[in-house]
Amino acid sequence: MDIIGLHRRATTAVEPVLARVRTIDLSVPTPCVGWDLRALLEHMTGQDHGFAAAVRAGSTADVDATAFAPRPLGTNPATAAAASATEVGTAFAEAAAEPDRTVWLPEFGHRFPLEQVAGFHLIDTLVHGWDVAVALGIAVDYDDELVAAGLTQAGRVPTGAARERPGAPFAPVRASEGTDPWERTLALLGRDPAWSPARAKGTLAR
Repeated sequence: MDIIGLHRRATTAVEPVLARVRTIDLSVPTPCVGWDLRALLEHMTGQDHGFAAAVRAGSTADVDATAFAPRPLGTNPATAAAASATEVGTAFAEAAAEPDRTVWLPEFGHRFPLEQVAGFHLIDTLVHGWDVAVALGIAVDYDDELVAAGLTQAGRVPTGAARERPGAPFAPVRASEGTDPWERTLALLGRDPAWSPARAKGTLAR
């Protein structure tokens, strides 16, 4: 599996969704607890810039947690979100020339192989791309290889009590009786595949 290539395809796949964001949409609820669309996009852009900086810094500890902090969207949220997705995709693609590179991630206080870091960001990109899409009432267009990669990465996310704490990256695993691989991916990450703004009934729910 060419995880770097798949990562670039993931960032490319979410760009049409991000392009649909309008300023008027920023207050709509999302599947992420406590986050409207503005908060979700600010988180995504912060993570994109943080991962891009960390990948470019490599094994040095020059990048701290502030690099990953949510970023204001400015006057054009769609442009800001799409630009950050392009930036992080480019950073990983450039780093692919050094496959043995390790990357310092300040959140963990640890260095990880480049391909593992690409996997971390790939699943974040895919699931948050879906979060944005369902908040807007549109669909994502992930090909079978991307969905399979997402399912593999979702299965590697640790479970347990840490996922029940406020601010956890992913909610506890949900029961899933279906066989659709993307729905199974969402359930592994604590998402309700049937979530919609209408079902949220004005609340901010996972």
